[in-house]
Amino acid sequence: MNAAHLRDLLPTLTTRRPVTVVGAAVIDVIADAWALPWRGCDIELKQQGVHVGGCALNIAVALKRLGIEASNALPLGQGVWADIIRNRMAKEGLQSLIDNAEGDNGWCLALVEPDGERTFMSFSGVENQWNSDWLAQLSIPRQSLLSLSGYQLAAPCGERLVCWLEGLDDVTPFIDFGPRIGDIPEALMSRIMALRPLVSLNRQEAEIAAERFELSTEMTAFGAAWLARFSAPVVVRHDKDGAWFFSQHAAGCVPAFPVEVVDTIGAGDSHAGGVLAGLSSGWSLADAVLLGNAVASWVVGHRGGDCAPLREELLLAHKNV
Repeated sequence: MNAAHLRDLLPTLTTRRPVTVVGAAVIDVIADAWALPWRGCDIELKQQGVHVGGCALNIAVALKRLGIEASNALPLGQGVWADIIRNRMAKEGLQSLIDNAEGDNGWCLALVEPDGERTFMSFSGVENQWNSDWLAQLSIPRQSLLSLSGYQLAAPCGERLVCWLEGLDDVTPFIDFGPRIGDIPEALMSRIMALRPLVSLNRQEAEIAAERFELSTEMTAFGAAWLARFSAPVVVRHDKDGAWFFSQHAAGCVPAFPVEVVDTIGAGDSHAGGVLAGLSSGWSLADAVLLGNAVASWVVGHRGGDCAPLREELLLAHKNV
């Protein structure tokens, strides 16, 4: 049923609502680890490869491959990592509105355990050095969808980004707080949520949010309490168990698409790309989450986080389902 509905929807993907992606492009050095390291240990890793990633870049790639044109504000520096990222973006037909910043881009070591779970150790670069001059270069049309990550909002530049957001008119922020949801100061978080963003959380992040905001961890109660407190929609990703969504107009759980998991790097980012693509096309939140589930299932079945599918690949994947 879901596959058939997705096949009917995919031909209608088109950019009807502007999308701007603000965030990071970084390098992911990915390695297999039989277990996570402990203090004082020396473990052997097997390198899978070096991938260009970062939450914002993974989203930008997903949008591009789905046929959605977006404005991408992903700061690029002048070092070795920045050159690799710039070349990779060029191959995808992507450009950044913020280029040749002073310094290099960041990178992270991603350890992938045998069950596909990943753990990141990150080194910050120009992607977390947002300033007023960069923001002044961005022109955000009314009724835009604006994608942001918790990594930047929790960084020292978070205050500056929120001030900029507060000055925009008729814009819907789409925020994936990621593991930084517990790191954003209370006053800043209150200002962010006052903007009524669409928030995307995974299962663990929803538990952190429930504790932080004193909400129930049972999903239907969590969604109702979230809406009552923030008057803003939320999506909660439950991996193979699908994704819940709650808005003022509808709520429910959209089933996942079965897949053999290779690794989960980029799963949340690709899900966000799918949801943004659906919303940009004028789809309902439920249908946008369905697309997010399909894109994420494809990504976790492949190595790395920068492997989002083309629209045609999704159609073929679900042709006979």
